[in-house]
Amino acid sequence: MPSDDWYLTDDVEEFLARAGEFLRSRPAPHTVHLTVTENLRSSGARPYGDADPEFGVLAGEDGAGVRAAFLRTPPHPLLLTALTEEEAAVLAARLADEGRGVSGVTADRDTAAAFAGAWRRIAGAEVRLRQRMRLYRLGELTVPQPVPPGRARVAGEADRKRLARWFEEFSAAIGEPGAQDPEYWADERVRRGDVMFWRDSDGTPVAMAGMSPKVAGQVRVVAVYTPAHLRGRGYAGAVTVEVSRAALESGAEEVLLFTDLANPTSNGLYQRIGYRPVSDFAMYDFG
Repeated sequence: MPSDDWYLTDDVEEFLARAGEFLRSRPAPHTVHLTVTENLRSSGARPYGDADPEFGVLAGEDGAGVRAAFLRTPPHPLLLTALTEEEAAVLAARLADEGRGVSGVTADRDTAAAFAGAWRRIAGAEVRLRQRMRLYRLGELTVPQPVPPGRARVAGEADRKRLARWFEEFSAAIGEPGAQDPEYWADERVRRGDVMFWRDSDGTPVAMAGMSPKVAGQVRVVAVYTPAHLRGRGYAGAVTVEVSRAALESGAEEVLLFTDLANPTSNGLYQRIGYRPVSDFAMYDFG
């Protein structure tokens, strides 16, 4: 039987002291764990809501090293590193026994399916596959042709309201309304200068893309968004190229992004830019 030697904590510094080296050892598959914990560690507020975050670390064989880890920022889904089917069942039983409500799970495809199945059996919850995702890594950056008129610029102080509104629209479009407070998200992006607009020939912003903080040499492209009435004109590709270039110029060793596998347009676009598949992930919601 797999070990139930999970150490649970609500302290991000304690979690990173135990699991940080493990997470940094494979920065691509652990990209979300790395960026979420960095946001929690560095921000003076709670960027993901008012509830206390939860963390877990599974010790390796004979208590040496780290085998796996999880984090959760309620009400968001549990975020797991890779587990075997048996390990997923043991963790599900542990969390259910302790009465910890779990709204869903996000992990690599096999781990997510294993945990969702175990949670359904143990907790009696309804389980729904919300999204299948693919993680990409940038190879050789390529500019898709033709490039639309205009140029990129970093979003600044005067762009706060637009950033907040677009992030709210983006979150709704991907099925995650309320993922973060839009005003807080906009404030942080302006402070860090990590969102770029593509502006048309008149100087009007027509699309945005951001990047996560650099952690363990990796940066992830996030929040690529074009308002519905402006889509199909190449703006998303153009701004993604520029934010990817900025990530490389910042010294990132790996530039990553996730796509929704149900959207063939975005998957095709990112591959034309030079992104190559790494692995598939899945998100399940629990009733």
